[in-house]
Amino acid sequence: MIWNGVNSAARKRQYRTGLLMTTSLATLFAANLAFAQQAPVIELNPIIINTGDDATGPGNGYLAKNTNTGTKTSTPLREIPQSVSVITREQMDDRPSQRIEDTLAYTAGVTASPWGVDDRYTQVNIRGFDAGSNSLFRDGLPQKTLDFSGFKIEPYGLERVEVLKGPASVLYGENEVGGVINATTKRPTKDPLYSAYASYGSFNTYEVGLDAGGPLDKDGVWTYRLTGLFRDGEQEKKFSENDRVFIAPAITWSPSADTSLTVLANYQWDKLTPNYFVPLAGVQYPASYGKLSRSFTTADPNFDRFHANHGSIGYDFEHNFNDAWTVRQKVRYSAEDTDYRHLYYSNSMIDGRLIPRTAFTVDQKATEFSVDNNAEYTYEAGRLKNTLVVGLDYNRYTVDGTKGFGNGPNLDILNPVYGLDIANPPIYENLRQTISQVGLYAQTHAKIDDHWLITLGGRQAWIENKTNNRLDSTASTSQSDRAFTGQIGLGYLFDNGLTPYVSYSESFKTNIGVDANGQTFKPTKGSQYEAGVKYEPDFFPGTLTASVFQITKSNITTPDLSNPMNTIQTGEVRHRGFELESIVNLFHG
Repeated sequence: MIWNGVNSAARKRQYRTGLLMTTSLATLFAANLAFAQQAPVIELNPIIINTGDDATGPGNGYLAKNTNTGTKTSTPLREIPQSVSVITREQMDDRPSQRIEDTLAYTAGVTASPWGVDDRYTQVNIRGFDAGSNSLFRDGLPQKTLDFSGFKIEPYGLERVEVLKGPASVLYGENEVGGVINATTKRPTKDPLYSAYASYGSFNTYEVGLDAGGPLDKDGVWTYRLTGLFRDGEQEKKFSENDRVFIAPAITWSPSADTSLTVLANYQWDKLTPNYFVPLAGVQYPASYGKLSRSFTTADPNFDRFHANHGSIGYDFEHNFNDAWTVRQKVRYSAEDTDYRHLYYSNSMIDGRLIPRTAFTVDQKATEFSVDNNAEYTYEAGRLKNTLVVGLDYNRYTVDGTKGFGNGPNLDILNPVYGLDIANPPIYENLRQTISQVGLYAQTHAKIDDHWLITLGGRQAWIENKTNNRLDSTASTSQSDRAFTGQIGLGYLFDNGLTPYVSYSESFKTNIGVDANGQTFKPTKGSQYEAGVKYEPDFFPGTLTASVFQITKSNITTPDLSNPMNTIQTGEVRHRGFELESIVNLFHG
């Protein structure tokens, strides 16, 4: 109505201009053709418009439309027949996080830090199952917790975090049945990027960060990214540490639009404090002593620590042969040295006021080497569009070191004395364990008539698990396993943005460790049935996902009731649930 009332003169000018363009089209075309034959050709730089749909990018506000996690190719989220959540860079910036758990705290079906903050390793549950130890990936490659070596990921170095819920062994090999967490590292940028911050927070915590990137040459063939962070702080507990040094350089070589090679590296040095529990007034000690302060600790500054040095280097390579064929290779090597000593409350009270403590130590080195090769074939003919991914991956994990365990000195709850000279406890474990896995996988994702979606996939995995026990050579073991997992999904894309779907998927997970007889554990297996609906309307910037699921996990490790120092494999666990998640870009601020 406003346009009709105010711009009537403009409409007349537009009409006259359109008439002029129509009557003079032949004359202008001939003149331009003659000029083009005489004038030199000027080549302009390409203009790249970022719509926020890059499957490895930071997203658009709180929203991300595409994902690499669901199919290992850039695929719209609504076409994945499983529930997928994406935490974008803006969402992480709005909720500053020191841990991966913090970034996932608002994700449906995810329980962050279920046993409290524990800096030894990532602790996250997905659909009721532990995922932080066994299902954490970075850039599509495993970033597992190996025994007490946690390979903690610094959130400031990430572009996004994605959660694929439910079994995902077809594409990712072994993982926990609840789902996969895939963190995407910040990548080099074509446009100059400079960002820095400094902060001061609770418990004398100082922190500074730097993020820079851009082209290294005028043609943009070489680009870089450098992300770094320094933190010096404490926690609410006495004698605690919360220190980190993190630096992550990256460089990309892209000689053409069809070829790219990105080298990613990072180094991380952590000085953190182990988690611990304290006795409860009126339960473990007389209530008349009063409630313990929040800063009370059973630790000792001369003994307790969790120091970890972690580094990794790898690359992502991609080449498009033509519109149909693309090959990719991802490689990464990671290593961590862990120095862990812990003095913790372990039993009931003695004489009403003395806390018995246990001393525990870990001195170990862990390594991970992973390589994933896959080829993507895109086929389109008539009513069918199909993307086929075929891959071969290899993962090798090693844990080498010692553990100590024994009684520590008692602590007087009313008059605690710290700064003691505490000897290391006796060594009870000295071994090297190596797990090697080879996986051959394939997945096809088809769209029929631009509406029907069909996903089929399968993996055959071969696993070698070797343990060299230096304290008892008779306890050294070697075990070979194999596992086949599959998945199937069906969906339908309605024109109004609704996508109902159903799916079935499977998983397997190897178990590090041995039982009382020195036998390594067999893989744990899982399966899931899921049905849901995804809604992505075109009239407002938001998404909605609702799903129901049933997960069954079998051949699990459980404590041996007849021997508290032993673990056995028996039983089955089933989880059922309903999830509802919505993400909307609201107005600025």
